[in-house]
Amino acid sequence: MANDPICGMYVDEKASSLTSVVADRKYYFCSSTCKLQFEKPEKEMKALKTALFISWPLTAVIAVLTYALHPGYGNYVMLVLASVVQFYAGERFYAGIIDAVKNKSANMDTLIAIGTTAAWAYSAAVTLLPGIAPVKNVYFDTSSMIIALILTGTYMQRLAEARASSAVSALVALQPKIAHVIEGKTIIDRQIEQVKEGDLILIRPGEKVPTDSVVMEGESSVDESMITGESIPMTKRSGDKIIGGTINATGSLKAKASKIGEDTTLAQIIRIVKDASSSKVPIQKLADKVASYFVPAVVMIGLFAALGWYSIGGVSVNIAILIFVSVLIIACPCALGIATPAALLVASGRAAKEGILIKSGDSLQMASKVDTVVLDKTGTLTKGKPEVTDIIVFSGSGEKKILEAAAMAEINSEHVLGKAILEKANAQRIKAEFPKKFTYKQGSGITATDNANNVITVGNRDLFTKKEITPFEKRVQKLEHDGKTTLIVGINGKPVGLIGIADVLKEESKKTIHALKDSGREVWLITGDNEQVAKAISKKLGITNVMAEAKPQDKMDKIANLQKEGHVIAMIGDGVNDAPALTKADLGIAIGAGTEVAIQAGGIVLIRNNIYDAFIALELGKRTMNKIKQNLFWAFGYNTILIPIAAGALIPFYTASIYNFLPLLAAFAMAFSSVTVVSNSLLLS
Repeated sequence: MANDPICGMYVDEKASSLTSVVADRKYYFCSSTCKLQFEKPEKEMKALKTALFISWPLTAVIAVLTYALHPGYGNYVMLVLASVVQFYAGERFYAGIIDAVKNKSANMDTLIAIGTTAAWAYSAAVTLLPGIAPVKNVYFDTSSMIIALILTGTYMQRLAEARASSAVSALVALQPKIAHVIEGKTIIDRQIEQVKEGDLILIRPGEKVPTDSVVMEGESSVDESMITGESIPMTKRSGDKIIGGTINATGSLKAKASKIGEDTTLAQIIRIVKDASSSKVPIQKLADKVASYFVPAVVMIGLFAALGWYSIGGVSVNIAILIFVSVLIIACPCALGIATPAALLVASGRAAKEGILIKSGDSLQMASKVDTVVLDKTGTLTKGKPEVTDIIVFSGSGEKKILEAAAMAEINSEHVLGKAILEKANAQRIKAEFPKKFTYKQGSGITATDNANNVITVGNRDLFTKKEITPFEKRVQKLEHDGKTTLIVGINGKPVGLIGIADVLKEESKKTIHALKDSGREVWLITGDNEQVAKAISKKLGITNVMAEAKPQDKMDKIANLQKEGHVIAMIGDGVNDAPALTKADLGIAIGAGTEVAIQAGGIVLIRNNIYDAFIALELGKRTMNKIKQNLFWAFGYNTILIPIAAGALIPFYTASIYNFLPLLAAFAMAFSSVTVVSNSLLLS
């Protein structure tokens, strides 16, 4: 069984003929109105506005004729006006009944159409055949007012849903429409749908990147904030990847299209957000089961209530009909159907604004249950890129001199530590010279000769004698104890200083760990790094549960053991070497830089590479589930309390005259309940 992504009603996949395929996913609908709302929301909204524009003025006239002193032909006038409201403004409800019959199911339109038709048909019969019933009262105002109120409620619900889905709309608006395709010496403007993989594209300054591409020529700053959240534009050169929808700020670029259509990063983000908002969560199974039996059950309750009060309670035929109408209208399960989808829609949109992609409702529900968080170190808590953290100067040398000497020695090196030294030198505007001689000793370091024939040595203890290094051993050990790789810099065989290099913590790591612990969650650091580095990192962050030198299988085994102890585990990793652990955990949270948003291992993807977003996602999961529970409580409670009232529970206290206005109150309550559920969900944003 599937759920209608618009109204949330249960749909039999085998019987349903109303389907739509978007991005290789098939959606099922209970009515053509819901299908139109899904595929062409603007067209459905226009039709809804037209129905409202017609129904309310005519309903107002009918109300005046009903309660004012009208001439003898007033009933005929009301019949004509009410028929327009019933069969033109209310046409969508009859279309819904036809769809329900085709799909061998019952939907919300069934209750509305049957209820209003009963009131209209009785009134029409009394008008056209006066002798058919002893009571000459007509209820054209009831049928028309119910339709007008329900259409108004639907309109308000659409407005609320439009606000809730604004995040998706904003993403869709980012998609470029035109690309400048280079063919030989000619530039042809093409619709983005016509661009093919491998096409060469010209991207001028200030324009959006048409599709995911690889730079072939040119250099420019590209604003990727809409994808990564990084406010500083990134410099792009030949060979660099650029993301469709980002903005080319300065120079012109020639780029080759690498991904098109639904494969682009932006399209994947949009699809993930939409899928999450229309997916089901385990808590919805109860609502689904109830909804599948609800409509036929309500029709039976309405019939039994009407017949019971007529035959046993002694009410008139017209009151019995109004009892039937009231039960059907007040029990319409709109609120029940949208209780979960409304909250998921708002939550997924809110998450997208924060750079968080939630792949399914299941992930959100699991996020609400997580009590233990397991974190990888490299690329998760740390930047995943070594940086120079310390420069310690021995007597007779300056910090600049040590860095200048080390940069000269490392200028030809491809080692990550050498690159870290060169980046530090560049940051301090030190221009390194090329050495006259260069020797690399595997596992030890580098020896180089500068233009003044000074021999520069950069490496570990192996490059020096014990006598040379002994005076500085305590300083070396201190850096190593702090988890830093220590390079000794020597000039002509004499150590002149130390350079400490480490994979530094991200700025938000400490804040994240404190937030997780303060929220009552247990935190584990499980890393493949050595024990000394792991302890140094955990000490800085305040993590007491540490497991070092862990292989991928070790991480999985530890997560399995924690799960056996009854913990619900969220694993946070970079989505590459941590994929097995991400899959094994109850919830995988993958950290990505926004270029590979569909990491299969993670149920949640943090595209801004900001680990604090993981805490936001977990808290959003808790808040979303609270909203879903509130919505379901309201929907179930509403029907539980009001169905008995509609079925006649108040007649012994207020007599049957209460039904002169109860059907209208039922219509108002039904519309109000749906708006309440959506409005409550909007409080998430």
